[in-house]
Amino acid sequence: MTSDLRVSLPGLELKNPIMPASGCFGFGQEYGRYYDLNLLGAIIIKAATKEPRLGNATPRVAETPSGMLNAIGLQNPGIEAIMAEKLPWLAECYPDLPIIANVADNTEADYVAVCERISQAPNVHAIELNISCPNVAHGGLEFGTSPEAAATLTKACVAVSQVPVYVKLSPNVTDIRPIAKAVEAAGAAGFSLINTLVGMRIDPKTRQPILANQTGGLSGPAIKPVAIRLVHQVRSISNLPIIGMGGVATAGDALELMAAGANAVAVGTANFSEPFACPNIIKALPDELAKYDLHDFKTFAVNQEVL
Repeated sequence: MTSDLRVSLPGLELKNPIMPASGCFGFGQEYGRYYDLNLLGAIIIKAATKEPRLGNATPRVAETPSGMLNAIGLQNPGIEAIMAEKLPWLAECYPDLPIIANVADNTEADYVAVCERISQAPNVHAIELNISCPNVAHGGLEFGTSPEAAATLTKACVAVSQVPVYVKLSPNVTDIRPIAKAVEAAGAAGFSLINTLVGMRIDPKTRQPILANQTGGLSGPAIKPVAIRLVHQVRSISNLPIIGMGGVATAGDALELMAAGANAVAVGTANFSEPFACPNIIKALPDELAKYDLHDFKTFAVNQEVL
């Protein structure tokens, strides 16, 4: 029997539930040299801010057992360059590929301006509102750790956006559920879970942090159990769609997140060690479903009712 991998979410009709996570795939141009990006369910493009950003000082990436630390700091060419160059390239080369635009910035006014501008792009089907970056001094966790601040920002961004807004929440909080409830009440169309966990490495020779930023965001297989827990917790209090991410490298990882309550899955760090991670997972999904006598995610979703 042929498997049906389609997933329907607000603003997003996906041929399959797999997409690269923001910050781990650029704007698709580099990976497009190696495989047809039309294989993907969607792309979450690199963060967009109102002004161009160079990011944090180097070194800003360090390997860890079962993962990596990064303190890139939202490096991007700014909203106008993305509107003029990156999104038109994606529209020309991949006209049917849904794009999710990751939006970040320092202030509410700048978040709102970027959401309004980027949601006008015809190939942007949804916004991922990034209120969880651990590597910037302003914005990011400043909004993502307070239910009130998260709700106020979400409401303002939803009001000006022409596409559904998915809010990317942080794992670096005591309890994610009050924040999830607050952004749902503020009009979010769904959640994106999770961003990286704050970590640090020290060079024994210098006794100094390896990263110039001192701390960075931990990603990769080490955080998969945390992602599963937080997807499960948010699913227990909300029926909004969830794009789950955190340590996904195989089709089995993706199904585990979906069993916890995710409706779609983003792949992050695995893209760096295996550029074909996303198409490999997509190819393996039918056999992974067949292990449980399933052929689509509608029947797989039934299992979520027991959570």
